[in-house]
Amino acid sequence: MKLRIMTFNTQHCNNFLKGKIDFDIMARTITELNADVVGLNEMRNEGPDPEYTDQVTALRDLTDLKNSFFAQAILLKEGPYGNGLMSKEKIIKTEVIPVPPPYPNPENRYYENRCLLKAELENGLTVLVIHFGLTPIEAENAVKTIVPHINGEKTVLMGDFNVLPEDPVLSPIRAKMTDASDVIIGSKLSFPSDKPDRKIDYVFVSRDIKVISAEIPAIVASDHRPHTADIEF
Repeated sequence: MKLRIMTFNTQHCNNFLKGKIDFDIMARTITELNADVVGLNEMRNEGPDPEYTDQVTALRDLTDLKNSFFAQAILLKEGPYGNGLMSKEKIIKTEVIPVPPPYPNPENRYYENRCLLKAELENGLTVLVIHFGLTPIEAENAVKTIVPHINGEKTVLMGDFNVLPEDPVLSPIRAKMTDASDVIIGSKLSFPSDKPDRKIDYVFVSRDIKVISAEIPAIVASDHRPHTADIEF
């Protein structure tokens, strides 16, 4: 089976150039890249603030990816915030796994809650969607959360990791999975989308999945460029 996987931090569907919520440009990006499975970061859901709406469903309804799921990482006073998944394949099982915040916290620093979205698709693929925190200890906790959920087969892990490719924090993941960007010919930079100077968005696959091609196209919709990978299993 061949699929196109895509990870996309939408910054709550904020049009990077216009500075406003724009579902059409996000949906158009997904459709034009012909993605079959899309992991989404920084998505809002319904809350007291009128700008907190069910963004995953809004994008789903504007594309042909008719199966979706929202995973709440944090509940802000405005409403829920977290990760999302859209898929052409039916989603048969979902789980939201919290990433533990750093503890102890002697500086009494605020850490935004994060979560791992785990889903099983009807075709047998397990999908993991994550958004790392910004500090090294948050990244370590995210990796520790992910590793037990990396199955031996048919598993895709994707998201905004907020770390560079050479960061040793990724070593436990690299020991079990293949970085799809290894096959990219051309730029691997993903952030910021208009003039990227770093790669912080990733698609990893289990060893039994073949990466046919991958790309981080020069698309300015969100503040992150999307990252696609064509896979076969």
